Amino acid sequence: MKTECSLEAVDESGELMNNVDVIIIGGGQAGIPLAYGLAKAGKQVVLAERKFLGGSCVNFGCTPTKAAIASAKLAHQARRAHEYGLKISNLEVDFQAVIERAKRIALNSRKGHDNGLEKSANPKLIRGHARLEGKNTDGLFRVLVGNQVVHAKQVVLNTGTRSFIPMIPGLEQVDVIHAGNWLENLVLPKHLAVIGGGYIGLEMAQFYARMGSQVTVLHAGAQIADHEDQDIATELQNLLEREGIVFKLGVHIQSVQAREQQVNINFEQNTVVNQLEVSHVFVATGRVNNTDDLGLETLNVKVNNRGVVEVNDLLETSVPGIFAAGDIRGGLLFTHTAWDDFRVLESQLVGDKSKTTTRIVPYGLFTDPELGRVGITEREATAQRLNVKIAKFEFKRNGKALEIGETDGFIKLIVDAGTDQILGAAVLGHEGAELVHTYVTAMNAGATLNVIRDAVFAHPTLQEAIQSVTALIQSTPGESSSRQPELIHSLK
Repeated sequence: MKTECSLEAVDESGELMNNVDVIIIGGGQAGIPLAYGLAKAGKQVVLAERKFLGGSCVNFGCTPTKAAIASAKLAHQARRAHEYGLKISNLEVDFQAVIERAKRIALNSRKGHDNGLEKSANPKLIRGHARLEGKNTDGLFRVLVGNQVVHAKQVVLNTGTRSFIPMIPGLEQVDVIHAGNWLENLVLPKHLAVIGGGYIGLEMAQFYARMGSQVTVLHAGAQIADHEDQDIATELQNLLEREGIVFKLGVHIQSVQAREQQVNINFEQNTVVNQLEVSHVFVATGRVNNTDDLGLETLNVKVNNRGVVEVNDLLETSVPGIFAAGDIRGGLLFTHTAWDDFRVLESQLVGDKSKTTTRIVPYGLFTDPELGRVGITEREATAQRLNVKIAKFEFKRNGKALEIGETDGFIKLIVDAGTDQILGAAVLGHEGAELVHTYVTAMNAGATLNVIRDAVFAHPTLQEAIQSVTALIQSTPGESSSRQPELIHSLK
């Protein structure tokens, strides 16, 4: 018996699909390549997207933010021209043009997805909000997409997250800027308050400061970038303060009042109540999972108290046949983990089922200088009582960094004291998010520190710094070398 379905998608033979094999809800960095991959493998696939294809990365995250940051970096370099024996006068920032460039790059990327999927019969794109509605009598999942009903054997949830706006009295009266709408603000803030000192907050604080805004960061924690080791956070804060950004840590915001031309923020710091007058507010206090209107309760899909869908290492939820990918499944919330989720699901649904979410995941903080990170931190090593050796190397000791005038920051390396396996690394410096991948590759290969230490690296390169820190970790304290960092110690 065929199950009726109002969806009129067609397969390559031109016949109507009464049912589909898989419906993917959400066209983000996991959903789109998965849709193509499953269709190529012979599955009949529907991709449902309620707004824009490409997810947060393409539409307001990675793509436009890095485009805008590039403009800010160029402006910063121009202001430093005298350090290189050059004179650049009358530098002018056209803030609206910067934003329009970032929007244009994001739109072009999104159009690429639109053009491909709108012409495709399989996978079939349906525009509209999708919601689970239980199962039909044949045991197929019933999904309402806009005003259409799709019946599918399997469901993949890829609905992502949105900005979390805290319940601060008076904040609802302010037209706040956040990660989802910053591209719509074409006016350069005179004085911007950034609420939140995490990764998004720090990147955007530096961007606006380099555009010409006065920037104050209000952060509840004792250090910025809470997940990082304190020495990393302190160095990063010092570098950002050098550019004029003001940090107020350990802050509790009590209330906000919107005025005609300003916003007053009342906050408590060290038991003292203060007031900050600003022109604009950027909220960067975290993300909310888009799971509150998916109909998960109709099938008893388990979610935790933060709306995160519970999955196993195969990305399957508590309900067999329903999978989750990207930010809504919790864990490390990055574009590249979402994209790798596509590979996990492709392996499980149409492949050899060998790939799981057991993986080494690096990430980058795209301030300038950048922070590239992989593996454990020193704080985590201490908490786990691991026997490790830790060393640092400052970029001011690297020849290439000196030559190009990018000497800020350092490399911090954590290795197992018994096996010399690399357990973690932080590269805070010029192109740090690129440089960290030497360690990522070694960790994925299961290589010991000797592989990097004994290799021949070209000179002069920043990559030599990646090798220099390994030379000290292999040495005994007290040995001297022009390539050796100043700090080495062990944790037991």
